[in-house]
Amino acid sequence: MDKKWLFLFLILKTSFCFGQQNDNYVQFSGVVLSSDSIQPMGFCHIYIEGQNRGTISDINGFFSFVASKGDLIIFDMVGYKKKEFLIPDSLDKKTYSIIQLLTQDTIYLDETVITPLPNRNLFDYYFVKTEVPDDALEIARKNLEREALKERAMKMGPDGREASKIALQNQAKKYYYAGQMPPMNIFSPIAWAKFFQAWKNGDFKKE
Repeated sequence: MDKKWLFLFLILKTSFCFGQQNDNYVQFSGVVLSSDSIQPMGFCHIYIEGQNRGTISDINGFFSFVASKGDLIIFDMVGYKKKEFLIPDSLDKKTYSIIQLLTQDTIYLDETVITPLPNRNLFDYYFVKTEVPDDALEIARKNLEREALKERAMKMGPDGREASKIALQNQAKKYYYAGQMPPMNIFSPIAWAKFFQAWKNGDFKKE
């Protein structure tokens, strides 16, 4: 066979196989809902069985990823029973959408035995010494106190805007004094005036 015809045959065969392989793919999307309340199930793990490939549903329960015809899709979420869905291998479209319902799973815990304390004095001791944790409202109130906000602001570093501004100012100062010595505050009369004024006010004696 002529080399030219052989090369053309290989190109056509590769294109045909590649086209068949692409025809096997499908954009698989849908919504995951709770079967009892029809509420969206966010952050549900959706993956293809036997493959390390899949996605997670968003806060509205929506998901979308590329799968192949005939893939077995697993829906897995904590507190709910696993669900399986087989993508039909006879699809003639590139997209496929479903609405998947999840049913709550019943988990049986081990038996717990509650025993009383040996005496009343021990109960009084634990009752007085036990620290009751703050509720969400009290925690939010403490986090929004002026002193707490001020303390966190002092420990917080500059954000992106402030950091870029400081870097640009330092770079501009470096270019401004290129080829000469930058001024030092030891020769600045304004700095000496501020120093003497702070000395008179006793700022250096304050803790």
